[in-house]
Amino acid sequence: MSIGIAQIVVLLVAVQRLAEVAYAQRNTRRLFAEGATEHGARHYPLIVGLHAAWLAAIFFAVPIDAPVVWTLLGAYLLLQAARVWTIASLGRYWTTRVVTLAHAPLVRRGPYRFMRHPNYAIVALEIPLLPLAFAAWELALGFGAANLLVLAHRIRVEENALASRVTAKGR
Repeated sequence: MSIGIAQIVVLLVAVQRLAEVAYAQRNTRRLFAEGATEHGARHYPLIVGLHAAWLAAIFFAVPIDAPVVWTLLGAYLLLQAARVWTIASLGRYWTTRVVTLAHAPLVRRGPYRFMRHPNYAIVALEIPLLPLAFAAWELALGFGAANLLVLAHRIRVEENALASRVTAKGR
């Protein structure tokens, strides 16, 4: 099977995401050991499935000779730097699930100084941006819209989970 630049990029993104999931699982186990609770666990498989389907769709639906829009691919790479900044800012509290530890402080450093949910903003941009970098506007539109629906629910779950900590801390 021949592969093109899109397929190579998808494989690299998949490796990145798997490394992130491993890091998140380690953090999640540690947080649970400290008494953390998970919120919205039922929607988590939907998020995983959406991201897996997004990568698979790009891998299989984008022709190997698809044109590369290098500026969009570059923008996607810049988003990955923002992603790393976001993950590093949360440190041991970063997970792919909504896990909250009652006595932990809310993070207000890094991109969290500027916005409440930088990771979700990054994901909302990268989901349509990557297929657009290979002129796959149909995938960008479909997965971008599906992701926004899932994120809307996810943000409500997270806001509810953090509400008591915001009130308790007087923030």
